Amino acid sequence: MKTKKYPKYTIILRGYSFEQSHAILEAMSGLENNFAFEITMNTQHAVEDITKLSSEFGDKITIGAGTVLTFKDEINAIDAGAKFILSACAFNKHMIEYAKRKKVITVPGVLTPNEIFKMLNYGADIIKVFPASTVGPKYFRAIQAPLGKIPLMAVGGISKDNVHDFFENGAQFAGIGSSAFRKEDVFKQDVNKLHKALIDLVKKA
Repeated sequence: MKTKKYPKYTIILRGYSFEQSHAILEAMSGLENNFAFEITMNTQHAVEDITKLSSEFGDKITIGAGTVLTFKDEINAIDAGAKFILSACAFNKHMIEYAKRKKVITVPGVLTPNEIFKMLNYGADIIKVFPASTVGPKYFRAIQAPLGKIPLMAVGGISKDNVHDFFENGAQFAGIGSSAFRKEDVFKQDVNKLHKALIDLVKKA
């Protein structure tokens, strides 16, 4: 997958059961080009869930792994079918090179200009700025003045109420966690209400 085809939004699935994650992916019907789905590696049975969900939905929906902190995590996630690896932390060069050989998108997490520049030089596909709400939307515009246009993803404190501000200031992508849905809709696996929440999110941006 080329970065330009990577969806604008990444929904972060952390700590959800397989059934809850499955309901969220079912709710994607008609919105497949708008969202990628990240199952964090610190979720119980993450590798198994990535494998099963990729097998069922992977031909239509971009499914990947988050909280990839080690090379072992990366290997396990990619072997399970992850199309991208994402983390709150930076990747080393070996991890990025391995992902490129496997044709997997890399999204390391950084904050400072030096860290961003380093990940770009390593060949990262998208740069995750985390926690984005701490530095604010204007940081995304300011950082690209000296470094040039960068494929930045805003993650951390992002919701449908503020995501537009980050896009307006130069973020190309956004990662959204628990604020994407009402907890009770996830708990009840209410596909219709989950679908509506995804539609509302797209409209807000």
